[in-house]
Amino acid sequence: MEELKIGNVVLANRIIVGPMAGISNSSFRTVIKEFGASLIYSEMVSDKAICFKNKKTLKMCAVDQEERPLTLQLFGHDIDTMVKAAVYLDKETACDIIDINMGCPVTKVCKSKAGCALMQMPEHAYQLVKAIVENVKKPVTVKLRAGWSHQSINVVEMALLMEKAGVSAIAVHPRTRSDYYSGLSNWDLIRQVKEVVTVPVIGNGDIRTVQDYIEMRKKTNCDFVMVARGCLGNPWLIKQLVQYDKTGEITEEPNYVEKIEQCLYHARELVKLKGEKNGIKAMRGHACWYINGLTNANRVKAKITKMNKYDDLKEIMEKYMYALEKGDYSAFMSE
Repeated sequence: MEELKIGNVVLANRIIVGPMAGISNSSFRTVIKEFGASLIYSEMVSDKAICFKNKKTLKMCAVDQEERPLTLQLFGHDIDTMVKAAVYLDKETACDIIDINMGCPVTKVCKSKAGCALMQMPEHAYQLVKAIVENVKKPVTVKLRAGWSHQSINVVEMALLMEKAGVSAIAVHPRTRSDYYSGLSNWDLIRQVKEVVTVPVIGNGDIRTVQDYIEMRKKTNCDFVMVARGCLGNPWLIKQLVQYDKTGEITEEPNYVEKIEQCLYHARELVKLKGEKNGIKAMRGHACWYINGLTNANRVKAKITKMNKYDDLKEIMEKYMYALEKGDYSAFMSE
């Protein structure tokens, strides 16, 4: 079997978990890593915050050994501070790969000429990435969008420039900035990039099932597949993709007991990271994702949005598990 690599980093399979702002913290990465992804990205960190030694940001750059291999993702615009921040990630953290974000569509980020705004300035983006590659030892990758808008789709041109700048891999999320996360991603753009560059291409966008993975690989010939929102509340998707990648077999969906137990484990990890108040607040969204599709989930979600302590979640989930087992939801209906 061919060896899968990004730069000098050997990866166990083709499944990568992408960066999600406010989600891809160390507790989420620890939880998701157990399902077998070969590489996980951090949420993006600001070059300026690293340069100013912001404590919260530096803490976000901490990497546990169990999370590796791990990519730390950097966003910014100014070449000097981006290089300085990349050198910090290279020398002072245990990350394996440094990624440059050129895909974030958020207005605040784009107004600072970072994230997807860099898709509008190819020459500056080239000089930026080239300077980083020349100043660090770790592999540098880049995550691109299709372009700024449907009138300015330039991902193929940008991919060629990034390869010329010396990146070790290119991730393509084929939506434009104007799409944000709506509509369907145009996988044909991933194929077009794969056809013109020699570095590995990571396909990203709309991977929610094993069938999606099969179709993306078939249509684009991409080297790796990145899953992001598709694994929220469903880390078993990662396990299924890893298993399919290894054996060609599709494993079973998790049952409600597994979903609820995993949800509670995830909550405990978030509480460890953020403390009970902030951890449980951050867990509200995750808990709702975990029970998506289960009977009477909306009734339970309404309770989850009001919880403030781990014990609140535990009580809600234990009652819900009992209701699912008995097929009797009267306790929830009456509360």
